[in-house]
Amino acid sequence: MNHPAMSIRIQAACSELIWAVRLNLMWLVFTLAGGVVLGLGPATVAAYTLARRHVRNETFHAWAEFWTVYRREFVRGSLLVLPAAALATVLFGNYLYLSALGPSMGALRIATFVALLALAGVGAYAGPLYVHYDLPLRAYWPKAAQLALMRPASSVLLLLALLAIAYATSAAPILAPLISFGAWIYLNTWLCQRFFAENEAQLHSKGNS
Repeated sequence: MNHPAMSIRIQAACSELIWAVRLNLMWLVFTLAGGVVLGLGPATVAAYTLARRHVRNETFHAWAEFWTVYRREFVRGSLLVLPAAALATVLFGNYLYLSALGPSMGALRIATFVALLALAGVGAYAGPLYVHYDLPLRAYWPKAAQLALMRPASSVLLLLALLAIAYATSAAPILAPLISFGAWIYLNTWLCQRFFAENEAQLHSKGNS
């Protein structure tokens, strides 16, 4: 076994873990600073922006940059995130309500769960798309839906990653305030950056053929 190489990998993994914890903390602090409803959108956009810069190995002062993006994206970030967050809340509430009614509501409960999965699958692309591409605000969710349908394998991988983090959080709720949100945003961004690069390479190849 190559001990120096293993040591470097362990240090790199610990460094990424610490970054996810920091990202989680910043997201929580700024979401709460906006009273949750007003803070959720800009904090989420800021977290995705910093996650993308970290994935690209850029150097920056995390808290200062987070605050800068938070202020700049206060309105647009809210318009991007809040409608989907409201829809997710309604669907999840309906799912819990239908589950409490028992087996007679099985079909509606399953349909609601499928709708939640579809929203999660599309939403997994929305944040990374927003910080990676310069599009009109109204275009991000349709583009995210298009990508989710065009790249089913990638969409399944994103959903599996989200479900894994959700399961770990449900099994150990202390993870939510410590790392869960930051870990998802970071992993989501890391995966989508690779999906976008593959998609751009395919489009470029077709353009040159």
